[in-house]
Amino acid sequence: MASPTLVTPTSKLKPLLPIKARATQTPPSPPPHQQPLRRQFLCLAAAAAATTTASLALGGVQSAFAASDEEYVKETAEVINKVRSTINMDKNDPNIASAVAELREASNSWVAKYRREKALLGRASFRDMYSALNAISGHYISFGPTAPIPAKRKARILEEMDTAEKALSRGR
Repeated sequence: MASPTLVTPTSKLKPLLPIKARATQTPPSPPPHQQPLRRQFLCLAAAAAATTTASLALGGVQSAFAASDEEYVKETAEVINKVRSTINMDKNDPNIASAVAELREASNSWVAKYRREKALLGRASFRDMYSALNAISGHYISFGPTAPIPAKRKARILEEMDTAEKALSRGR
């Protein structure tokens, strides 16, 4: 006797049952108190966009984080001096760990402040400073704050500091 699940030439085919569509439910409508909040938000967003556009068209207002050129030159020169003094410290100096911590804090704040300034990204001084600070941070992160910087890396960092300082003096 044939198994009821197998289809054989001698078995009778069962008629297919018609597929019934399930009743779909419509998604519940949002509560009535959300609509006014959404409208208020859209109205406020449109007003803010209009105000911003109008102020830019009238005055060309710069962003609050934009730094002046004099401030950039001054802060970059301070970071250069801090880098030189920290790198040239004796490896047996007891204050080297605190000096490295201060240097990392200064370099992180300098990078955070100026890396988003599109006007500064093309400058030679910014490029060289960023490269040198990246090399210093990478060294101290990998080897610790008391590890001396190898002579070849130290020479490259000091050379980048010199070129950055020259570029700053030339307004680049």
